[in-house]
This record gives sequence, structure tokens and C-alpha cells, in this order.
Amino acid sequence: MGKSVSMWYLSAAAFLAAVWAAAAEIVALPIIPSPLLVAENLTEIFMDYIAVHSIYSLWRIGAGLFLAVAVGLPVGVLMGYFPKCDRFLSPLVYLTYPIPKIALLPILMLLFGVGESSKITMIFLIIVFQVVVAVRDGIRSIPKETLYPLYSLGASFRDIFFEVLWPASLPKFITAVRVALATAISVLFFTETFGTKYGMGYFIMDAWLRVNYLEMYSGIVVLSLIGLVLFTTIDLIDQHACRWQYKQ
Repeated sequence: MGKSVSMWYLSAAAFLAAVWAAAAEIVALPIIPSPLLVAENLTEIFMDYIAVHSIYSLWRIGAGLFLAVAVGLPVGVLMGYFPKCDRFLSPLVYLTYPIPKIALLPILMLLFGVGESSKITMIFLIIVFQVVVAVRDGIRSIPKETLYPLYSLGASFRDIFFEVLWPASLPKFITAVRVALATAISVLFFTETFGTKYGMGYFIMDAWLRVNYLEMYSGIVVLSLIGLVLFTTIDLIDQHACRWQYKQ
């Protein structure tokens, strides 16, 4: 199974590289260098230049994701399990969820400055709402009849959570995180162009301003690989935590 998945990834990478190489040949301009030149440049500068930028980006994504789960999971559980909490919190969520989070960046910078706090808070705001809604909907989809035997046996809320609520909401929770991460990476690129000298967004834009297209494309490739690592990790967690969904 693992080898099969790896072959599909390698095939996809080879296809994209072939399309890229063909585009470079057709355009024949420095703005689209060949993938071989970019790969050579990447191996030369990664450890000295790009590695520190990728670590900063991963730290911001990881910190924002951790905070979003720490806040969104309990709020989603409360909204899904307790109707009174849902009636009170749903209007707040629905009024704030649709706001484009990138529009809040100037406010966050005024409140938290242009350092790490504003960037991590932006990632947090992108992910937390999807976590809340996914967990709430997962719990609300549980038939009430499923819980009656537990009530009659005197099960505590902790027992109900770990035996029923958490397994039922876990698949939607993981899907929400997977979807939100794609948006988070895109917005992170934008936020890293302000008030910082570290991060893949800064590295790519700096290379573009210096008209160094090899470094710019090297940064884009690394950003894509960061996304690949994050999504693959979530897929592995999904396959392990939700094994019942993958049984034939």
C-alpha cells in the first residue's frame, strides 16, 4: 500500500516536471527556468538560505493549528452536545465565520504588531471556525438513541465523549483541518511579506524583487513540498485514527 501511494506521488511529480520543462522550452525566457536548473539551485542554497525560512513557516502553521484545535475542539463539542450552547454560540460563529480573514490583517497588525503574534493569529482564525463547525456537525449527526443506553448505565460525560462523541466527529474534524490548511498556507504566504525577514513568503517575494527567478522557483517548490508534508501527515493520521473508514 505504501509503495503504491509513493509511486502515484512520483508519477504526479514526474508529470508536473514534464509539463514545466515543456513550458520552459516553449517560452524560452528566464521567467520560466527549467526544472533541472531550479533543482540544482535548490540543492545548492537550501541549507544555507531556504531551510531557516521553511522552519519559520512551519512554526507559524503549527502554532496556529495547535491554538485552533485547542479552542475549536471544545467549543465544537459544547455546541454539538448542548443545545443551549449551540443556540447562543451559533449566531456568533455565523456572523464572524464568513468575514474574509485576510481583511483582518491590518487590524491584527495594529493589535499584535508585525511580528509572530499577528501571523499565528491569522492562521488560528482561518482554521478555528472550520474546526468548530465540523466538530459540532459531527456530534449533531449522532442519533439520540445511541446515547440512551449510556445514560441508563450512568456513563459520565467523559465516557460519552471518548466512546461516542469523539469517534463520531473525528472524520469531519480531520477533513476540516485538511481543507483549512490549504487556505492557511496561502494566507501565510501573504502575511510573510509584511514585517518579517523570515518565512517562505518573504523568501519568494525577495527573490522576485531581486529578479532571481531560480531562487523564486526554488522557494515555490519548497512551499509546495511543505504543503505535501502537511497533507501527507494528516492523511496518515486519518488512516490511523479512523481505521474503520478504510476497512474493505
